[in-house]
Amino acid sequence: MDQSIIFMFAAIIIVGAMLFGIIGLTKQGKKYLNVEHYRVKWLDIERRLKSDEPSSFKLCVMDADNLLDRALKERGFKGQTMGERLKSAANSLSNRNAVWTAHKLRNQIAHEDVRVSYDESRMALSGFKQALKDLGAI
Repeated sequence: MDQSIIFMFAAIIIVGAMLFGIIGLTKQGKKYLNVEHYRVKWLDIERRLKSDEPSSFKLCVMDADNLLDRALKERGFKGQTMGERLKSAANSLSNRNAVWTAHKLRNQIAHEDVRVSYDESRMALSGFKQALKDLGAI
């Protein structure tokens, strides 16, 4: 009788450890991001955007998009592309339209010869910033 109780407790412990391991392996991404790292990167992007330097407009949008994509990956959102990850994260974002508009501007910058104004850049950065806040990155 005593051996069967010991065997049952051992089996429960083994099954519990296996479940704990499976949950750990299937858990999506990091629960928390390195906020200080993202904050420093974000402040650098905002600092580099200058109204009298048109060359900064496109670069800051590209960098902000890359920073958001990194946060999406680290949080474990699925997808092969940034667009797919944004779709996966849709329920986590408070202003999906602003983020999509900003990402579309990034795609135009990357794939077309498009002129970007200071105001367009500021609007895009605003969308990216809110998404980073929603994800707990900043």
